[in-house]
Amino acid sequence: MPELPEVETTRRGILPFVEGFVVEDLVVRNRSLRLPVPTTLKRCLRGRQVVALKRRAKYLLFEFEHGHLLVHLGMSGSLCLVEAKQTLRKHDHIDLCLSSGKVLRYHDPRRFGLWLWTDQPVEEHALLRHLGPEPLGPDFDGELLFQKSRKRKVAVKSFLMDGKIVVGIGNIYAAEALFAARIRPTRAAGRVSRLEYQRLAEHSKRILAESIDQGGTTLKDFVGGDGSPGYFAQELAVYGREGESCGVCAGILKGKVIGQRASCFCPNCQK
Repeated sequence: MPELPEVETTRRGILPFVEGFVVEDLVVRNRSLRLPVPTTLKRCLRGRQVVALKRRAKYLLFEFEHGHLLVHLGMSGSLCLVEAKQTLRKHDHIDLCLSSGKVLRYHDPRRFGLWLWTDQPVEEHALLRHLGPEPLGPDFDGELLFQKSRKRKVAVKSFLMDGKIVVGIGNIYAAEALFAARIRPTRAAGRVSRLEYQRLAEHSKRILAESIDQGGTTLKDFVGGDGSPGYFAQELAVYGREGESCGVCAGILKGKVIGQRASCFCPNCQK
């Protein structure tokens, strides 16, 4: 699933060809996504200028003067800039045709993504209003994690992945940040100290920023806005490495399912 760095990488890649340009057409070949693509969406977008392209959590927010287009990539979705005449592939469901001369093509084999419109304040949308702070923003730090975690018995990895606590720290980055902070992912969130949460917040910010700089994480279905894959997978310390040697202590990395998500950690380094 594309996580926050993949979505931010996509945003940055398509930004020069989207922001400030007019939507000339919208072609929807399949409306059956996680929620149906509104039949009125073409009327809302056609002939309108994209004022800004922002991101909230894993949502791309195309801002227009009269509202916002919300796009979520789901589990396997991607957005690529293509020429109008480029041959269609299977699962190319939506084309956003822009006055920049480019077509923003949405590809989604599993169809768990979203294309929705709102003319209300976007921060009040039902999908966004309960979200926590951005992990790279000033409102996210160790003190927030410490205060929100008191008396919480849930595993700290699940706590860190809770979008109401902080948005966008998905399975890969939670595993990597916990390893860097030397915190075992199964430990109860309420039993993690203030100092440990300070380390965890710092490493979460660092790892997310590095991943964005490198283009996101290489996953089977993910490509950036220019069609190229991410490269951060070359740097992963624990995710997907169950049974391999720890790069710090040379012990064997252990796998465990936490909150229905596959997890990997070092039983020697993480306490």
